[in-house]
Amino acid sequence: VQLQASGGGLVQAGGSLRLSCVASERTFSAYGLGWFRQAPGKEREFVAAISWGGFTLYATAVKGRFTIAVDDAKNTVYLQMNSLKAEDTAVYYCSQTSQGLGYIKGYDLWGQGTLVTVSS
Repeated sequence: VQLQASGGGLVQAGGSLRLSCVASERTFSAYGLGWFRQAPGKEREFVAAISWGGFTLYATAVKGRFTIAVDDAKNTVYLQMNSLKAEDTAVYYCSQTSQGLGYIKGYDLWGQGTLVTVSS
């Protein structure tokens, strides 16, 4: 299974971007996909996740601004990011979990990152 993330770019503060993560295939053990981000000099942090059944989980920092959604037919998870702030600048990674959305150590398959830069 491979994960392909895309959609990053440069946007002004207050703007929007939509990230996509395509899974090459769905495995029986896969429970859902999540988005993480890593800003320069900081540790990677959880952003949002969704199960293939549609359950969602968000980090407090993005709740109300970001929306995660799944398209089962396309094996794709989207992250719609609105009202972007400079502090959202980071490399965003998608990852698959076979366990609960909130169990961070359960994310064991990672895609390449996509860079999001928010200018203030």
